Amino acid sequence: MLPKLLEEIAKVRVMVVGDTMLDRYWHGGVERISPEAPVPVVAVTRSDERPGGAANVARNVQALGASCTLLSITGDDREADSLQGLLEKAGIQCRLYRDKLINTTVKLRVLSQNQQLLRVDFESPISKDARVRLLDYYLKHLSDCDVVIISDYGKGGLGYIQEMISAARSAGRPVVVDPKGDDYSSYRGATFITPNRKEFERVAGRFRDNKELEKKAAAMAVNLEIEGVLVTRGDEGMSLIDGKGQVLHIPARAREVFDVTGAGDTVIATIGCAVGANAELGDVVHLANIAAGIVVGKLGAATATPKEILHELAIEEN
Repeated sequence: MLPKLLEEIAKVRVMVVGDTMLDRYWHGGVERISPEAPVPVVAVTRSDERPGGAANVARNVQALGASCTLLSITGDDREADSLQGLLEKAGIQCRLYRDKLINTTVKLRVLSQNQQLLRVDFESPISKDARVRLLDYYLKHLSDCDVVIISDYGKGGLGYIQEMISAARSAGRPVVVDPKGDDYSSYRGATFITPNRKEFERVAGRFRDNKELEKKAAAMAVNLEIEGVLVTRGDEGMSLIDGKGQVLHIPARAREVFDVTGAGDTVIATIGCAVGANAELGDVVHLANIAAGIVVGKLGAATATPKEILHELAIEEN
C-alpha cells in the first residue's frame, strides 16, 4: 500500500509550525594540532548552509511531494535572508516573522573528512509579541491545511502550543508534535507525539523492555488525551503505542548509519504527511521507518524522496 500512499501524500497540504534555524557547515582538513591547546586545527576549504529545525521538517515534507507552508520566527538579519532564500528555492511557502531584537538561531558544524568535530550554537530569546503574531497568522490560515506539524526544538518560538492544538482539533485537523523538555502537558490533545527514546524516558522514566515501554507510553497517551505515542529508538527501530492498547514495534532497517542529524525531522514530516493522507497506522510507521533509514545514510540534515522510498521498497520485496 505504500506506493499508493505516496500518491495520496502528493495531495496533502501541510502546515509546519516551529523553531526554525540555519544549519551552517564548515568543511576542511586537519593536518596539525594547535600549539595553543590540544585541539585539531581545521583549515576550512568549503562551507554551505541548509534550512534546519522546523525548516528541515518543511524540506522533508516538500521532498515527499506534499505542499508545505512554514510558520516560524527569526531575527532580522543576513541569516534570515539566507534561510528564506533557501526555502523559497525549495518551493516552500514560508511566513518568517522577523524579530529585530533577536538573532536567527544558527547551528554551526565543523567537519573534517565528513566527520563532525564541533558544533557551535547561536541563540537568542524570542519576544512574546513575535509569538503572538505567529499565533494570529496560524489561526487565520489553519483552514488552508489538512494537517499540522509542530516542531518544538525548545528555542522559545512556540509560546502558544496548547492554543494551536485546540484550534486545529476544533477545525478537524490532526496535529503531530515533535516534543521537547520534561513536561508534555502543553501537547495535550495532539493526535501523535514522536519523542526519541531519550526524550521519552526524560518524561516517562526509563524502560528496560517492550512491556515496560508499552505500559508507560499507553499511560502517557491516556493522560495527555492523545491518540498515540511514537518512540524512535535508534538501532532498535520504532514503537507506536496508543491509549487503547494497540502496539506496533518496527525494527530498524539494516544499513550503515552515516549521520543521524535531522533524522527526527524526517520522521515527524513523514508521520504528518501520512496522517494527513488518512493512512493506516501500520503504513504510517512503515513509511517513516524507511524514510529515516534513507536519511541516516546521508551527510547532514537530509531528505527522503518518493523515488528513494520506492527503491527501498523494491529491495525489501526482493
